[in-house]
Amino acid sequence: MKAANFNVFTQFRFLFFNSKTLLPLNPTRFRFLTVAAALPSPETLEHQTEDLSSTCKDSEDLFRQWGCTEDDISKIFQRRPSLRKMELKKLHSKLKILSDLGIPSSDLTKILNCRPRFLSCRINRCLDERLEFFQTLFGTKEILIKAIVRNPSMLTYDFHKQIKPTVAFYDQLGLSRSDLITMLLARPTLIPRSSLDDEKMDYIQRTGVEKGTTMYKHVITLFAISRSETIRQKVANLEKHGLTEDEVFRLFGRSPFLLTLSVDKVQRNMTFILGTMKLSANLVRDNPCLLFLNLETCIKPRYFLGEKLDDMGLVPRVKGPSLLRAMRMTEKRFIKAFINCHPEDVACELMEYYRSVKRVRR
Repeated sequence: MKAANFNVFTQFRFLFFNSKTLLPLNPTRFRFLTVAAALPSPETLEHQTEDLSSTCKDSEDLFRQWGCTEDDISKIFQRRPSLRKMELKKLHSKLKILSDLGIPSSDLTKILNCRPRFLSCRINRCLDERLEFFQTLFGTKEILIKAIVRNPSMLTYDFHKQIKPTVAFYDQLGLSRSDLITMLLARPTLIPRSSLDDEKMDYIQRTGVEKGTTMYKHVITLFAISRSETIRQKVANLEKHGLTEDEVFRLFGRSPFLLTLSVDKVQRNMTFILGTMKLSANLVRDNPCLLFLNLETCIKPRYFLGEKLDDMGLVPRVKGPSLLRAMRMTEKRFIKAFINCHPEDVACELMEYYRSVKRVRR
């Protein structure tokens, strides 16, 4: 116990002093002390793991003690069978590191369920330096923990070859620190997948999005994590349906999340919108929300219900400006506006038809 206390004292002494002079302790560094001081020292871990043999028979028992249910444990071993035979001392020390960071048991269980292979990585490598860097980057311990829960691999990426260069990379591109934090939380793969060559930079320039605008962070990061070949395929797919290349890139600038849609989804939506609904490519260009809607559960049934209303001579109809508005409505509001507004017998007939159309699948 004395050795453990001395180790903690030594950590604090080196945080406050260097070999030549007394260094002022800034607020950011002081916040990091709460994380660093919470981490167990090697001596403490040694003492804690000595008692494992008397309380845990195997890794399954250890996971159970850390709050995992039988179903959780079954999924963990199914995804990472090697954890069954992992040395209890190593497994316990990694779980202890995560717990001492302040990660709640519910989130810890979530991490183990989603990323069991994470426990096979060397998460203690450069740990203090890594946590200090992240604490400075994210500003608060709460946001740091949120980021780790979203992407536990942040504790395993190469600190000097991936993490620091990626942050510096986005700083040079003019992405503010707050925007970078937002994108790290929204795009967990941002660190390992970011790359921008001359071709991608040309694409970004053609979107017409300027630095500092709301869409800039989305355009930059989505192009950075996308493969050039994939971008070319998505551009060609929209060109095939009547848009020019310049129009496609400007569309990405106004609605960058189109880059997250698969080629197949865009292909199916465009085919139905242009072929069956007889709308123009320019209308889709001005209303890109149509490409995000589910074809089977939203676009098709609502369009066919509009055709049914037209055949029955009922109003309001799903046509013209009302068509786009109807597509954007929530399900509850759509039913209220175009079905339940009619007499009960008519409404029942329309509702039955609407449900039958929704049950039709490709």
